[in-house]
Amino acid sequence: MEVYNTEQMEKARILDVLISNYNDGRKKTLFCVAVNLLELQELQAVLREIECKSDMEALSLKEKSAFVASLLQDTASRRKIDLKLHKKK
Repeated sequence: MEVYNTEQMEKARILDVLISNYNDGRKKTLFCVAVNLLELQELQAVLREIECKSDMEALSLKEKSAFVASLLQDTASRRKIDLKLHKKK
């Protein structure tokens, strides 16, 4: 149970980073779904890839948001996961 709680706290930290730094006002749901469905290691790999991108500071918030969203979508598609929120009607 302690391992699970630690993992969830790390996922919450990653979600905070994504929303605080890369949310253009339209990506909050995508980030939340991605953090819930992807493995912690995959999320950490996405963060490392973001940090390694040298021209990230030169991009606008909208461009940063689109870049991060595409990284998350690519990661999810490799595992055949759809990051779209499916609401019940």
